[in-house]
Amino acid sequence: MGVRLTLVAALAALAAAPSAVAGGWLPASADAEWVYEFNNTAYSAVPVKEKVTVRSATGRSFILNWTTEGQGNPENAHSSVGTVSFQDTASGLINTDWASSVPPPDFPILCARAGNCGNSLASSFYLLIWGNRAPLLVEPLLRGSSWASTGGVEGDVTSLSTYVGRERVQVPAFPSPVLAAKVRTEVTQAGALGDPFGSGVRTVWWVYGVGPVKIVLEHAGGADAPTSTSTLQSTNRIAQAPPPDANYFPLRKGLKTRYAWRNTKHLKQRSVQEFNVDETANNSARVSVKHVSGPIRVAGTYGFALRTDGLTNIWGATQAASLAKFPALGPRALAPDKRRRFFTPYDLMTYGSNPVLPAYPKARESWTVKRPSRDFSIFGARGKTTVLGLRTVRVPAGRFRALAVQSTFTQAGFPFGSGTRTSYFAANRGLVKLVFRHRDGSVSTVELLR
Repeated sequence: MGVRLTLVAALAALAAAPSAVAGGWLPASADAEWVYEFNNTAYSAVPVKEKVTVRSATGRSFILNWTTEGQGNPENAHSSVGTVSFQDTASGLINTDWASSVPPPDFPILCARAGNCGNSLASSFYLLIWGNRAPLLVEPLLRGSSWASTGGVEGDVTSLSTYVGRERVQVPAFPSPVLAAKVRTEVTQAGALGDPFGSGVRTVWWVYGVGPVKIVLEHAGGADAPTSTSTLQSTNRIAQAPPPDANYFPLRKGLKTRYAWRNTKHLKQRSVQEFNVDETANNSARVSVKHVSGPIRVAGTYGFALRTDGLTNIWGATQAASLAKFPALGPRALAPDKRRRFFTPYDLMTYGSNPVLPAYPKARESWTVKRPSRDFSIFGARGKTTVLGLRTVRVPAGRFRALAVQSTFTQAGFPFGSGTRTSYFAANRGLVKLVFRHRDGSVSTVELLR
């Protein structure tokens, strides 16, 4: 995060008409207003009120202004004006730019050199974006979400953020506590003159439909290390119920699952396979599969990405030696050696169309295979997928309250690639059961062993 020292005169043109609305965690409609009170226990003479408004918005990008002018602040309060720019993307909220007047002279210097330092922690939105600009807030925001990011004008500030969960928080802007998503971030700056001040632990409480309502940054240092805070004093935004945060397919590094699958005609001896989440970054993951027992000796990897448009299988590559003989799959438009095969539970789960799951699944939500599309080119299957809702299922790994998702596919000329698949996903576990009733009369069943 940096400070553009030439901004003060440019802020005379703050009234451009916004034309777009951002996502629910920071809604930037044209009339949106927020007033925050910023304070630092060591370097602020008094708490300072800052008014934040929307300068402009186009598509998914928007710019916010802030100013301390006209907010009834005491004479000894420091003054500040600035802008901060965002983009609301499929992977979350990203900070794209910033500019402001210089920070108060008593604040620590957050650069390796004292002259022309482009970093500041002297206002509410600088507290917010310090060290984690891309993404600032990951989406979908689900249980277990964590992400790494960087910041600072020289890119020397690193952070690791974790979604802690939800709790009610009381701030002056609302008469009673509001439900907030709590995000904890460990921030580290190295090499700056004031790098203890640039390091610490920040907690942000986000309210859906409003934005951040409280920010606390506990700076590193000795026993008397300072704390910076910002609390929402007033707003014309209305707190809304946040979307569900259940994670039905956790992409957590090191997560292992073991499955057995059979087919009533073509795989009567079960194939046992183990999956491991090898690497994760920005809500994307590489998952490997290996043979444990049974007639299919397989090894391979899959790529998944979780975004606001759902969980997408972006690639898959397997090698297998199978004693089981499966019927051919289409589409005819692809050469036989380019067609997908059913060797693993994930082959069955990802077949036909994306997303595998919506980001925030709701009962009766549905989607169809588009033509033309990437999925139709690969699978050549027409079909529709519907979220059925929660169901209770029993598998060797236990009893689960699982989200049922049903797909019906027709792959022209290939009955084994046609039929009805029902997948069951348990929160914090992922796939626990799958039943594919193929139109050749056979049934494939997958169950979680552990």
